[in-house]
Amino acid sequence: MKNDFCTVALVGKYQDPGVADAVLEVADFLRRRGLTVWIETDTASSLPVDRRGEVRDFDEIGAGCNLAVVLGGDGTMLYVAQKLAEDGVPLVGINRGRLGFLTDIGRDEAAERLGEILDGHYKAEARCMLQAELVREGEVIARRLAFNDVVLSKGDKGRLIEFELSVDGEFVYAQRSDGLIVATPTGSTAYSLSTNGPILHPTVRCIALVPIAPHALAARPVTVPDSCEIELVLHQPQDAGVFFDGHARAQLQPGDGVRIRRSPRDVQLLHPVNYSYFAMLREKLHWSTAPRIS
Repeated sequence: MKNDFCTVALVGKYQDPGVADAVLEVADFLRRRGLTVWIETDTASSLPVDRRGEVRDFDEIGAGCNLAVVLGGDGTMLYVAQKLAEDGVPLVGINRGRLGFLTDIGRDEAAERLGEILDGHYKAEARCMLQAELVREGEVIARRLAFNDVVLSKGDKGRLIEFELSVDGEFVYAQRSDGLIVATPTGSTAYSLSTNGPILHPTVRCIALVPIAPHALAARPVTVPDSCEIELVLHQPQDAGVFFDGHARAQLQPGDGVRIRRSPRDVQLLHPVNYSYFAMLREKLHWSTAPRIS
């Protein structure tokens, strides 16, 4: 494959006490290959001042780098994807977290796999994102992106909430539950999975609607095309919030709506040539190995 990687940005989970050594090791490897290396601002704060090199914020990285290498877990990758998706910067993940559904390169093989990718040997994959609008009294008051999911969730009082779900303007149901997960195929192995949502292959063009502890036992997950517009409207009086990839929260007022659709921008992931989605699932979810052939 074509290789246009001249400037590479490194973004690490700077709260991780071991990330500094990992970032410096990858930076040295890239510089030995003659590449320009940028260190993201927060990541650089964990490095010795004399070894930070060129420090750039996300706006500069989005505008000027050809590749971003993420050192952390899936949460770090979600954060970076939100920051760089609009600019179309390809992302490579080196796992320093627990699971690593998105950061699929092991830390012990980082140099080898990065070298292959830099030589043009990789699998490129476009993953969809969601864009959400918060609507109050007919006005859009906020917009957010999400790579995994948009989650409507009960508030601090711990009570069930009641809301309406519509798809493309058509009423689907009113539900009483702890909330609803609107998940991308990437997010189907995250929070959605823990609430018995379906596992969706990343190439499937759909969105999963997964109830969280519904009061009615007949309430089941529903999968809709990713061309649909999904709208949630909170009933009165309720206490609820909306989460985007489990981080940013927007507090809702009774009567507020959340409109969700597929973002026109995809996240560009680069995987090693030996990457297999099903092999990854077997490893991360501890599925049985393939049967032996006698």
